[in-house]
Amino acid sequence: MTASKPPKPHATLEKWIWILIYGGLFAVILGIATGRTEEALGWAMAVPGAALVAAGVVLIYVRSRLKDSKDSP
Repeated sequence: MTASKPPKPHATLEKWIWILIYGGLFAVILGIATGRTEEALGWAMAVPGAALVAAGVVLIYVRSRLKDSKDSP
């Protein structure tokens, strides 16, 4: 039996950061492409995508302000 490593601190937060950023960028790109033929639908896809990207950027800031458990006394 091998000893498993403890999970990396804040790993879930980091996973969600990149899911939000890449998913949001994908939605923005799809919204732009769709907006060429159906303008209202394109906006309806691109705006929430941009909001997801913004949320991911905010989470990057939040993550930078958190202390790692190994840094704590």
